[in-house]
Formats: sequence, structure tokens, C-alpha cells
Amino acid sequence: MGRTKLDTKRQLISRHHVPVRSAAANAEEFPDLDRIIHERMRLGIVSALAVNPSLSFNDLKRLLKTTDGNLSVHARKLEEADYIICSKFFEGRIPRTEYRLTVSGKKAFDEYLIQMENLVRRMKEQ
Repeated sequence: MGRTKLDTKRQLISRHHVPVRSAAANAEEFPDLDRIIHERMRLGIVSALAVNPSLSFNDLKRLLKTTDGNLSVHARKLEEADYIICSKFFEGRIPRTEYRLTVSGKKAFDEYLIQMENLVRRMKEQ
């Protein structure tokens, strides 16, 4: 009986197998990150607003190199979590949408950064 592809894969995996730590050890190493902020586009939005008092929809779109629909969906998620606030108004006859980071959004972002810094530090120590 010949070797199957599955047998070959198993053999390759066993050669490179690194012992897995217990679930408790992994839970200690990997904090329960804020899933709302952790997504790439939402992290970009919150990061940009953390260093600017406010940004328009078009500013964010240009900065993050994204589409109207993508930015709208992710901004709405952050609004629903009360991390950002959206203001819609007119400048003359031109409609504008502007975003600001809320106090709870700033706090959540700061906590996220601390968790990520701690995670990176722990990984370097190993």
C-alpha cells in the first residue's frame, strides 16, 4: 500500500510540530482585544481620529484609501459602539459629514493600544 497525500502532510506537520501551550497560557498571552477596533479599517478610522480633532468623510476616505461604501459601513459600526460621533451639516450648499472620536472611543482605543503593547512585549520576551 502506497503513501497517500494525507500521510505525507502528517509527516511534514509532525517534523515541524511545536508543542502547543495550554489554553490557559494562551488566554493569558492573548488579551481579549476589542473586536470593534481590531478590524483593520475601523482601527484606521479610530487611529486617524485619535490624532485629529475631527476629520471629514472625504478626508478619511482619502487617508485610508477606501471606498464610500466601505468607510460608511465601518464608521456606522463605530458610531453604534459610541466610539465616534458623526455630524452632518452644510457648508454653503455643500453637504459635509464630519467625524470625531468620543470620550469612550478614546478610552477604548487607549486600552487597545496598551493591550497590543503588552502582547508585543510578551512575545519579545519568549
